[in-house]
Amino acid sequence: MNPMNSAGSLGGQQRILSFAIKDKNALYASFMPFIKNGGLFIPTNKNYQLGDEIFLLLQLMEETDRIPVAGKVIWVTPPGAEGSRSVGVGVQFSEQDKGGARRKIEEYLAGALNADRPTHTM
Repeated sequence: MNPMNSAGSLGGQQRILSFAIKDKNALYASFMPFIKNGGLFIPTNKNYQLGDEIFLLLQLMEETDRIPVAGKVIWVTPPGAEGSRSVGVGVQFSEQDKGGARRKIEEYLAGALNADRPTHTM
């Protein structure tokens, strides 16, 4: 097994990823409140490895400003995953964020977090 990914570098590298969520249902489906510091499922076909550092530029709803969030890849859903799961990565927010992104997401999802609807994550 070669530890190199297709970009020719070892896992654990830092990458910048822009992600916009314009709809409350999409935010609900992507948010991971059960992860320490919170996190998001990011649909992507790009090749990420567990442990890759991510610098996320997150745009929520109709806001024009992006929220910068440091995080790390904690799981990868590859193409062809069981149950027709969406391809992408789970990104855990860093302690550095001090809960800022999580609080902002929870404000948008107030009242919906205890819903029993399926998500991309669980």
